[in-house]
Amino acid sequence: MTLTNYWWLLIWIFVGGTFLNYFFPKRYEMVMGRREERWNAFPAIALVVPYIIWAGFRTNEYGDTSAYRSAFLNAPSQLGQLLEYLATITKDKGFSVLTVVMKTIIGNSDVLFFIIIAAVQILCIVYVCRKYSCDYWFSVFFFIASTDYMGFVHNGMRQFLSITMIFAATELLLKKKYIRLIVVILVASTFHASALFMLPVIFIVQGKAWNKKSVLCIVVCIIILFFVDRFTDILDSALLATQYSGMVSDWQEWQDDGTNPIRVLVYSIPMLLSLVGYKQIKAADDKLINISVNFSILASGVALISMATSGIFIGRMVETVYLLPLLILLPWEIKNIFMVDSSRLVSLSAVVGYIAFFYYQMHFAWGLL
Repeated sequence: MTLTNYWWLLIWIFVGGTFLNYFFPKRYEMVMGRREERWNAFPAIALVVPYIIWAGFRTNEYGDTSAYRSAFLNAPSQLGQLLEYLATITKDKGFSVLTVVMKTIIGNSDVLFFIIIAAVQILCIVYVCRKYSCDYWFSVFFFIASTDYMGFVHNGMRQFLSITMIFAATELLLKKKYIRLIVVILVASTFHASALFMLPVIFIVQGKAWNKKSVLCIVVCIIILFFVDRFTDILDSALLATQYSGMVSDWQEWQDDGTNPIRVLVYSIPMLLSLVGYKQIKAADDKLINISVNFSILASGVALISMATSGIFIGRMVETVYLLPLLILLPWEIKNIFMVDSSRLVSLSAVVGYIAFFYYQMHFAWGLL
């Protein structure tokens, strides 16, 4: 079951997606007061099952897998040892608690550990995309072809677990149930502290697309780019008393030259399309799309900063706010901004473009293809 040819990530999305879409007809559901066509739950889950399994049987050749495997195998297998174990952990203790609890239940199987974590992460995505995406297949395709699947499910497990927990609470964001949403964010932050970045974001992104708050975010990000040295000094001081103290010196010591400009461009596609289709977005006045546009603006701005600072650290903040623009907004833009014939051409261009980026990232950046 180990994935040895990473082209299968894309082969399955086309072959499996075509099969499931043909043999399992869609149904209509009420979504935010509107009757919308959606995939049934069974084919929606079946489409992602191989990705869950492949995540479980992965090798140590990429990312932090070896570190997570070692941490799991060395973790205690009895709850009575939990407090003593936590005393040795310096950050993100929620994930360590989860690791020990899981190990007491499933034993020493690192494969099962990875499968369960991947299942939680990916099924959170399925839950939101099946409910809110106008094109579920496109949402899953973008998740795979953007290499976020590899970058997070096979690598940044702790952060992606926290991201998907918050992503699953999209309904709370739409209904402005802030207290419950803040509780989710605080719990998610015990798995990865970057989740705390969402505390101000959930207020910033509310309102119409491209409102004053969103425009101000872009302006602030551009100002930071012009005064990036001063920004890094301020950031270093602000993080002094946190688990990320010394972060600035770390990325400078590691010669982290920032997020690749090609990836920054990919991050910015939903935002750029929102400019092209501003009239359609304004006319639709869809609360979820408005929020997703504002998320895309924030993600693009932070991506620009990460290009000039750190792809390892600042780049992680982009991913915290990027799921809605990638998985919900981008399919909607392709379907609703353009005329029918143009939409088909744009859809084909998006598929070709993201496959090209997949090859670039997997072959040239990571050396996996």
